[in-house]
Amino acid sequence: MAFRWLPVPVTPLMLVRVAQGEGLRHDWTALESIAPALVRAVIASEDARFCTHTGFDWREIRTAWEDWQDGGRLRGASTISMQTARSVFLWPNRDAVRKAAEVALTVPLEWGWSKRRIVEVYLNVAEWGPGVYGAEAAARHHFGVPATALTPTQAARLAAILPAPRTWSAAAPGEHVRRRAATIQARARHVRLGDRNAPCPDPS
Repeated sequence: MAFRWLPVPVTPLMLVRVAQGEGLRHDWTALESIAPALVRAVIASEDARFCTHTGFDWREIRTAWEDWQDGGRLRGASTISMQTARSVFLWPNRDAVRKAAEVALTVPLEWGWSKRRIVEVYLNVAEWGPGVYGAEAAARHHFGVPATALTPTQAARLAAILPAPRTWSAAAPGEHVRRRAATIQARARHVRLGDRNAPCPDPS
């Protein structure tokens, strides 16, 4: 519950990467100091129904399951809430025990934290390259600017590499990342934000 208000200083993944010999670039940044374009792009890319679900996007889970039954690859359907719970509290291995723990932690996270806080923490702990964590470090590493100065194109490229931040580059994107970023940027225009970059603004 302390992380409902306090910055997350380090995550298990960060510690693992440091032990593997990587550096650690991680500068906590308040949500209002992150470009709105990045908030919109990440929601559009990672969890379009973030504002309407309570931790689990059952429509996306069902679609992923049906695709797998039809012979497609088994893909994740993790929401931003699930990814935040995993990043902050759990080890980076992929196994059934960790997935069960992730699901169990998502419920109290959604209950105890606001949607705004979940997005703020996620944007501050996400991995954006070897040894690069959070929006501020990512903006400076890839584009040489603070997170507050990211353009919509730069924000979309950062969101585009989240699935594979150690393989893909936002600064020098290949064709796949450019196409993905263009799609994200178009979708991001429809993501509404409230005061201080808060997602899920009051409809009134």
